[in-house]
Amino acid sequence: MGRYFGTDGFRGEANENLTADHAYKVGRFLGWYYGELKRQKGDDTPAKIVIGKDTRRSSYMFEYTLVGGLVDALEAEGLRAFGPRKNAAILEGSKAFSKDLMKKYNIPTAAYENFTDPQAALAYLETAKMPIVLKADGLALGKGVLICNTLEEAKAGVKEIMEDKKFGTAGNTMVIEEFMTGREVSVLSFVDGKTIKIMSSAQDHKRAKDGDQGLNTGGMGNFSPSPFYTKEVDEFCKKYIYQATVDAMAAEGRPFTGVIFFGLMLTADGPRVLEYNARFGDPEAQVVLPRMKNDIIDVMEACVDGKLDTIDLQFEDNAAVCVVLASDGYPVAYEKGFEITGLEKFEGKEDYFCFHAGTKFNEAGKIVTNGGRVLGITATGADLKEARKKAYEATEWVNFANKYMRHDIGKAIDEA
Repeated sequence: MGRYFGTDGFRGEANENLTADHAYKVGRFLGWYYGELKRQKGDDTPAKIVIGKDTRRSSYMFEYTLVGGLVDALEAEGLRAFGPRKNAAILEGSKAFSKDLMKKYNIPTAAYENFTDPQAALAYLETAKMPIVLKADGLALGKGVLICNTLEEAKAGVKEIMEDKKFGTAGNTMVIEEFMTGREVSVLSFVDGKTIKIMSSAQDHKRAKDGDQGLNTGGMGNFSPSPFYTKEVDEFCKKYIYQATVDAMAAEGRPFTGVIFFGLMLTADGPRVLEYNARFGDPEAQVVLPRMKNDIIDVMEACVDGKLDTIDLQFEDNAAVCVVLASDGYPVAYEKGFEITGLEKFEGKEDYFCFHAGTKFNEAGKIVTNGGRVLGITATGADLKEARKKAYEATEWVNFANKYMRHDIGKAIDEA
């Protein structure tokens, strides 16, 4: 147990499911906003909000607090909050829910079945076509998906998810899904409960090693826009996926406000929804938001007020590439605490960005590594090839002892 104050007296309170470090991060993140509201009211009394429902894993991501009801708690205290309420955040919080929603409202996705009994799942696999995809129903830090090439792998996956509880209670229910092939594309959007405005397409690189080898990660790099997200794809998705999802959530009594991240597979039969996220993606946001012309606060305010239809969302006619600098050994085991040098080289360069992820200040005031994915080195350019060249040049500006990165981020750019 412990309480950690962020800026302006906001504090997160640790409980049995929320570490003190996580509570501190939440306090820091929300403190600036809460402080402004307090100052406006002439009130300097600290307030408390308990955040976190099932954040027992060591890494912290904000989808836990959204699914746990962060927005509901803030609104109950009279605070304006940008993001989905608990009953809408389930769009990401339960894969079984999202698959059932898509089936009910004819939103194109892969064929699937939901299971709560591991024996029933094993019996289903006996006649299933391989490869096949197993998904833990709940939140698993982006790692609860297994692609199984053989029946033996699939059976082991059922044991891992449902019996061994590798992903905790997220595996109480499991989705078994048809394996789809094609290009994966991510599309972020702003939503105000009824209106949806599409941001820009992006393309992620999930595997840890070059050539899409190694384990799945939270993302080793990204580029935007995706050259495979064509005008025809956009028109199809606007007609059958984007607005259909917003309307479906409203029809279910779960109006969605905030950001919907659409994970799409561009199959030979047309676009299909792989997944929904109820938040900005990482590192998708690093390549999409630097290209946005609008003031993001204006857009967020319009979403909260239900007036997104008054916003003319615009993006630069350019491109961005992000290369993640990670700790060698990620996503399994890695050392932390190494000093990072070269960060000052980004100062004054408007088309280069260094996004901090797994960093902290040590006792000597030096910035050191503190996670698997350490920095997101991003550059913009007139086109994707220029942005990629600049991003990789910038990765050489920064150094730390166990620095690791993929060297083929954006390889698909050459295949378009």
